[in-house]
Amino acid sequence: MEERNRSSKWFHGTALLYTLFVLKYVYEPVHPKKHGFLPGADRNLYAVATLDRYTLSFQTVFLFLSLTYDICEWLSLHEVPRAKKIAYWRDIVFTSLVLPYTLFVSLMFWSVYWIDRELVFPKVYDSIVPWWFNHCVHTNISIVVLIETLLQARRKPVNLKLELILTTFVNVGYAVVYYSIFFFANRWLYNVFGIMTWWQVCMYQLLIWASSYVFYYMQFPINRLIHGSEPEPEKTVIERVEKEPQLEKVPEPVEETVFEKKGNGIAKNFEIAAMQNNLDTMDAPFSSDNWSLKYRSLREKFENSRL
Repeated sequence: MEERNRSSKWFHGTALLYTLFVLKYVYEPVHPKKHGFLPGADRNLYAVATLDRYTLSFQTVFLFLSLTYDICEWLSLHEVPRAKKIAYWRDIVFTSLVLPYTLFVSLMFWSVYWIDRELVFPKVYDSIVPWWFNHCVHTNISIVVLIETLLQARRKPVNLKLELILTTFVNVGYAVVYYSIFFFANRWLYNVFGIMTWWQVCMYQLLIWASSYVFYYMQFPINRLIHGSEPEPEKTVIERVEKEPQLEKVPEPVEETVFEKKGNGIAKNFEIAAMQNNLDTMDAPFSSDNWSLKYRSLREKFENSRL
């Protein structure tokens, strides 16, 4: 556990610096005169509208909260109410925003890119966008999620209602963004919508919304598969043990003496006297033979005679 905590601190710190660097490049303006064509101007105008930028921003917020909580753990302040609140929102942001939209961006982008890159990332952008940037915002974001899933166990939602509200808000809000761009600027933010009829756009939109919920719900069984089922709380274990029927301890059998087997006190005293009078008889060999009894009776007569 200590090794995992140390690894998470290094990971969160390094990943935060990385995302801040990428975000700086994302919002750095491009001068279209320098490149001589319109995509530079389009990039400046619509950079804040693309989902990969939003996803990268979600990851930055999550990594900042994670690193803050790691520092609280390092200072032994993780039991403070404010630190618990940071951990609460850290998990909320990851499960409702980071993981669903990261997987959606990576899967959807590279699927469409493999079919026809002009629909999502036209070749003309290669002259103003370096090759590594494309992987930073579409590939490496999933690597961050994968490592975080391996390091941190999140077997169930922290607040199911709130997480679904946040996911739904981003789904609907982002749809409003790119439909507004189409209706007001008369252009699609993603060229893939331009080759579709309206009923295909509606079906594609339903697919986008459904996939985010699928990614949200599938993360918990996968996490349990990696980290195992949730450990039973200590209080519940104690209650379960207390409810179990306790086996009564059977006393060890005590060997009864000769006197305890005989009955009342009179019988015991009589037995003692009889045993003392016949002690020599009981110990002598052949004491039960007839000839031995006759010999003892004759011996007593000779001893009591006056000869």
